[in-house]
Amino acid sequence: MRVLITGGAGFLGSHLCDRFLAEGHVVIAMDNLITGSTDNIAHLAGHERFRFIKHDVTNYIFVDDQLDAILHFASPASPVDYLDLPIQTLKVGALGTHKALGLAKDKRAHFLLASTSEVYGDPQVHPQPESYYGHVNPIGPRGVYDEAKRFAEALTMAYQRTHGIETRIVRIFNTYGERMRLRDGRVVPNFIQQALRGEPLTIYGDGSQTRSFQYVSDLVEGIYRLLFSKATEPVNIGNPGEFTIREFAETVNRLTDNQAGIVQRDMRTQDDPQVRQPDISKAKDMLDWRPKIDLEEGLRRTIPWFRQELQRRGELPDT
Repeated sequence: MRVLITGGAGFLGSHLCDRFLAEGHVVIAMDNLITGSTDNIAHLAGHERFRFIKHDVTNYIFVDDQLDAILHFASPASPVDYLDLPIQTLKVGALGTHKALGLAKDKRAHFLLASTSEVYGDPQVHPQPESYYGHVNPIGPRGVYDEAKRFAEALTMAYQRTHGIETRIVRIFNTYGERMRLRDGRVVPNFIQQALRGEPLTIYGDGSQTRSFQYVSDLVEGIYRLLFSKATEPVNIGNPGEFTIREFAETVNRLTDNQAGIVQRDMRTQDDPQVRQPDISKAKDMLDWRPKIDLEEGLRRTIPWFRQELQRRGELPDT
């Protein structure tokens, strides 16, 4: 297959590039590098089946020759990013998805949209099945990301129904692993960096809000299976293991031997979800997929990468 991955220099996109190359496919990564980095794909430079194109997908996308699949992963994905880049986030969800779908229509390629658990907003149904319509504030600061992805899903389904495009939609739950940005702003990189520096981990509120964390290799496996499946409607891919933020902080401190403990701050981002847990019944039934890496194992794989990156940047002493 010849595959285009938009956002291919990002955290998730770069891991997808690795997987598709490992399976023998030809991969074109496209990224404007607004949040992605060529560091994530530097190891692929010179690979005979890999090509990188620097391009903003909100503009017309040209790719020569045939494409068999397009995986649309271009978007800021961290609250730090989409609160700082609200217009760009909306544009890539709307215009970028429209351009990528137009290319899929022209090439008669399969199309896979990276959506998110954020389409469920601050949910009133728990755990969240794909049938749940969500509880989203469309005019709140997080709405630029939530509504961009909800619109992208609607547009994807419209292209499927109107033009007969083979489309897939993955709703991604909190994912972590190597190549996350150090300044990502999400809880995993924040906690790991604080712990490696011997600082107390900062939690907001009492830490009772919950998240379900999945290791990146589990997500990539689910996405790969989804692309080749018959699932034409959204599918949750996430690890249903649910932890409070305080429990997660305690786990990170234990695995890094950080004795500084936890500090509590009275602050909460508007519309920040209080619970998050995927119902993965559909993924189990349709994809024969379930996560294999538990939280501790995933963190044991991830923490050394963060330590190496901090040392490389001179922010931690070499050991």
